Amino acid sequence: MSFFIDFIQLVLSPWVWVPVCIILGFMTWQNNRRVKEVLSVDSTLLVLEIPKTNDKSELAAEQLFASLHGILRDSNELRKSGGVQEHLSFEIASVRGQIRFYVWMPKTLQSFVEGQIYAQYPSVQIHEASEDYVANERTHKVIHTAEITVTDSQYLPIKTFQNFEVDPLAGITGTLAKLEDTDEEIWVQVLTRPVADSWHKESYNWIEKVKDGGGFSLLDGGGFKWLATILEALWKVPEPGEGGSVKELSERDKSRIAEAEKKAAKLGYQIKIRLAYLGDSQSNARLRMQAIVGTFKQFNSTNLNGFTVANSSFDKESINAYRSRLFTDDGFILNIEELASVFHLPHTNVETPNIVWASTKTAEPPAKLPVITGDRANDENISAFGLTNFRGINHQFGMLRYDRSRHVYIIGQTGAGKSGLLELFALSDIFHNQGYAIIDPHGDFAINNMKFIPPSRLKDVVYFNPADTAYPVGFNPLEVTDPNMKSNISSEVIGVLKRMFGESWGPRLEYILRYTILALLDRPEPTMLDIARMLTDKKFRKETLEYCKDTVVLQFWKQEFGQWGDKQVNEAIAPVLNKVGAFTANPVIRNIIGQPKSTFNIRKIMDEGKILVVNLSKGLIGEDNAGILGSFLVTKIQLAAMSRSDIPDVKDRRPFYLYVDEFQNFATDSFATILSEARKYGLNLTVANQYISQMTETVRGAVFGNVGTMISFRVSAEDAQILAQQFEPQFEPGDLLQMHNRHFIINMVIKGEKAPAFSATTLNLPPAGVDNSEAIIANSRQFYAHNRQDVEEAIDKIIQPPETLKKPTKAPSPKTQQSTHPRKMPVIPTATPNRPRIVREESPASNNNTKKAPDIKNDGQLHPIRQIKTPPKKPPVSKDGVQIIQKKDEVILNLRGVDSSTAKANYTSADTKNSVESQNTSNSNKSQETTIKNKQPQDTKDSNLVKEPNTAAPKKRRRRRKRKPNQPNTTAESSSSKEQKTSSD
Repeated sequence: MSFFIDFIQLVLSPWVWVPVCIILGFMTWQNNRRVKEVLSVDSTLLVLEIPKTNDKSELAAEQLFASLHGILRDSNELRKSGGVQEHLSFEIASVRGQIRFYVWMPKTLQSFVEGQIYAQYPSVQIHEASEDYVANERTHKVIHTAEITVTDSQYLPIKTFQNFEVDPLAGITGTLAKLEDTDEEIWVQVLTRPVADSWHKESYNWIEKVKDGGGFSLLDGGGFKWLATILEALWKVPEPGEGGSVKELSERDKSRIAEAEKKAAKLGYQIKIRLAYLGDSQSNARLRMQAIVGTFKQFNSTNLNGFTVANSSFDKESINAYRSRLFTDDGFILNIEELASVFHLPHTNVETPNIVWASTKTAEPPAKLPVITGDRANDENISAFGLTNFRGINHQFGMLRYDRSRHVYIIGQTGAGKSGLLELFALSDIFHNQGYAIIDPHGDFAINNMKFIPPSRLKDVVYFNPADTAYPVGFNPLEVTDPNMKSNISSEVIGVLKRMFGESWGPRLEYILRYTILALLDRPEPTMLDIARMLTDKKFRKETLEYCKDTVVLQFWKQEFGQWGDKQVNEAIAPVLNKVGAFTANPVIRNIIGQPKSTFNIRKIMDEGKILVVNLSKGLIGEDNAGILGSFLVTKIQLAAMSRSDIPDVKDRRPFYLYVDEFQNFATDSFATILSEARKYGLNLTVANQYISQMTETVRGAVFGNVGTMISFRVSAEDAQILAQQFEPQFEPGDLLQMHNRHFIINMVIKGEKAPAFSATTLNLPPAGVDNSEAIIANSRQFYAHNRQDVEEAIDKIIQPPETLKKPTKAPSPKTQQSTHPRKMPVIPTATPNRPRIVREESPASNNNTKKAPDIKNDGQLHPIRQIKTPPKKPPVSKDGVQIIQKKDEVILNLRGVDSSTAKANYTSADTKNSVESQNTSNSNKSQETTIKNKQPQDTKDSNLVKEPNTAAPKKRRRRRKRKPNQPNTTAESSSSKEQKTSSD
């Protein structure tokens, strides 16, 4: 009893409480100073994103914390400078249903910490958080906070990852992923501060106490160890085993001592773990907090150490400690192995949903990468488009313009960023005052590009928009500017049609179509509309062959095609008419390709560095029409580039850049020729599509074999296996599957040599400034388009026979009948050179009968064309009840019970009084056929002259046939034999 009285008197004596008060006051002052200094330090929050293919285990995290221990400052230095030891915060947060990993640090330590993280996790992506997730004020009704502390002495270890069969992180992240409401949030904060090696001495002192059989020890008193030391010095509780006897240790104590010695063998950190839950239900808050605390109890080890909850609170102000990230006390000690068990980045074994993984691993850019420096002399030779993203180092870069002659191929899924990259390339051409062409099947690229064209280049632009039906641009795929290119034109046109109708294509169809086009190319100003006329109109065919000088072509038409019977001809030409008519029947396309003269010259655009913008929006003109027009345009650009062979010096061939989005829609098998030879003629291609299987084997081989720079955005698993071969060894197939939008992998040519693949992101497009799109469209309409009504009338005059008068008139002279002239569009005398304007030629008949078409909006968009219908005319009927069916310049007389397809004849509407000859075959009850053949009046120089029907022509032909030798006397000739004789004549 006296012992306790003496102890109380000692404690109450001034010799004890005065020093205690002084020390407590000093500690309070020191903590306040530490708080102020920590709050005044500029800090940063980094987001850590690791690829899902990460194979780095907890050992990497242990090495990370060992290297981060280097931020420990010498205690003497801290005392002299009055500073505090910096600490770090490693955090896991589930916010808005997404789980992210963070690290917080003073700004002065950012470079060091990033370097150490990259050293252990090379594929990690680190970037500064756009905003601190704890900084925003929350509207949640319930905030529940708690801390995690150890259950036993801090010198005893917890259970580490070495003793787990499953990654312990999966338990923590799994709890965060089970939040049912996206408004719920859970935050986990692990504050770490490296501790000096003095803790090893304290640990060994604790071990000695256990060995000596000591019971309760005040040495493990946490933040009041100094008081425990004083009290132990003043009053030491007698321990069993003293007095010379040696205590026998139990197996439990032996195990604890061994594990404590292992823990003390590694570097240590002072740790504080905070938890926070934010939601709207207090019952849910208790359940969530209980669950997250339970995941930390997986580290508890029997007879050793573990975790338990402390300082649990529902006070909303308690969240401020988490937000401040203050660490003013000593917490508890964990070594680097224990700390790595509690916090590390996820790897492939963690299958928790909602974790925000890195899009892909990054790779270091080549040392000689063309970087934008701000020096005009350096930057003027670079087409800028990308931003490096390797380990947080962001440099704007691009391609040397010389290297673009090796062509660029871009692949990626829809919405990944292909069109934006094409816009950046085209924008660099505007900046460098270069010529280029855009073929866009969607329309957005074409329209956006025009917004960046400055007023100084407004008149350089040709805007080709088939959907602008009010002002169709003239584009003739069969236009011959160089007679030496006829064979190439024929092959390319056939290649385009073959690509469009490949499933129903045949050798016979191609055979006939080839000779048709070759014959037409010798005729002045042929168009695609003439293909059908060449096969169905004998007069037109005869007229065309008079221009043909190719013996082989003539031999086909006269000796082969001319010997076929009607049935054989019909079977042969039907597939051709079907394919060609598929697009010539569309009035939108017909008004474009039916103009004999193209209103723009592609070769001139290339040589003068002008701009061709082609808007082939599938939603406005249809996918098939967009494909055919685009293919013809690509072909014409290729042929125009090849025609540059007439420029002897390659250096004098001005570079021209062609951009084709979704290029597989326009690529024929000859596309391989473009990729392999276009560079010689100054044509530089940049093409893009969505996936590899869209390309034919020929085109695919050409792309992978001849393209210098290959850029891949996010692709499918099938394409990733193929493309990964182009980006080895830096990237694997899985790296191409998870990329975010605008992130890409590139394997580019630098100064003519292939560089290793690396990763980057696309630059942001600058603001467009003044939009000159309307002025560009108006200028293109003025100089490169015609009024729709004028075009339609001119085409009608070309493809339809002239109307005949009702009253028979005098037949034209033979000289007039035999004259043939090239077809020309009516031209205004004051029209702009190289662009004939079409006008209507009024006649009394047209003035009385022609109705004006309604006004059409000139807004560059496709509008429905209101057709003015006239009552259909009844077909004429002969005296015998024969119905005469008129089809352009043919008449089919349909007798009762007779197949109309077998009764064909040339027809003139004025010959209504011609007799019909009926021929009966002996011993036969077959149907009768009657054919009336009349010559059409031919075109003359005066386009308004109306020809009289040649009523004497049939009579003259009958007299000529009578004078021929071996002429049969019988009148029972079949109509098919007459057709053959007429063709042979």
